[in-house]
Amino acid sequence: MTKRAKTLYGIGGVLALLLLWQVLVWIRNESAALFPSPLSVVQGLGEMMESGVLLEHLKVSLGRFAAGYLTASVLAILLGLLLGRSKRVWAAVDPVIQVLRPISPIAWAPFIVLWFGIGNAPAIVIIFIAAFFPVLLATVSGVRNVEPVYLKVAHNMEMGRSQLLTRIIFPTAFPSIAGGLHLAIGTAWIFLVSGEMIGAQSGLGFLIIDSRNTLRMDLVMSGIVLIGICGLLLDRAVRLFENWVGRHWGMVGEK
Repeated sequence: MTKRAKTLYGIGGVLALLLLWQVLVWIRNESAALFPSPLSVVQGLGEMMESGVLLEHLKVSLGRFAAGYLTASVLAILLGLLLGRSKRVWAAVDPVIQVLRPISPIAWAPFIVLWFGIGNAPAIVIIFIAAFFPVLLATVSGVRNVEPVYLKVAHNMEMGRSQLLTRIIFPTAFPSIAGGLHLAIGTAWIFLVSGEMIGAQSGLGFLIIDSRNTLRMDLVMSGIVLIGICGLLLDRAVRLFENWVGRHWGMVGEK
């Protein structure tokens, strides 16, 4: 499918969703304060943009997300490349990872606040936890699935450890790593908003709670729509990074 066709299908899907939304508004015939229409949501976005509130909270959320997600991704990839090469170490670490991984980052929130205080740090730590495990497990899986013949060729060519990682293991494992990055970006973004709803005084999550408290459901829905749009753009950013790495290493074509 061509890029133009994908774009047209995407636009068609968005228009269909907006039409369904408007039809539900007509069917329910509720007050705009209870079930805002697409037009009222657009007006709410315009109102927040004009006042500068939207940009302020968006910048805070994106800054927190970048700090937590990038730190978690880099550390998880480096650690995953090392753990994936050692079967014995991974056999010892894997049970610990599997115990910690299912625990929601929000469950750690009381301890995180006690340990890191109030401010940006708790939200960043929650994002870090949410992003770390998907990337780590995807990296380890990718490393462990490297074809043995590639390792034999590297051994015959007398490659050093650094060359083995950068020329053989990382390029081969990268498709799996990219899948982990995509999964982690959605998970981390969800928990960022959740974390901001709990105790933060800024960010998109706080904006939604604050709008709810003032009974501005149009602004609540505006925040929800903006969160979805940002999630889509962040996922596309990871895809662009994936394509760039793929072209650099000659592994994958543009998607």
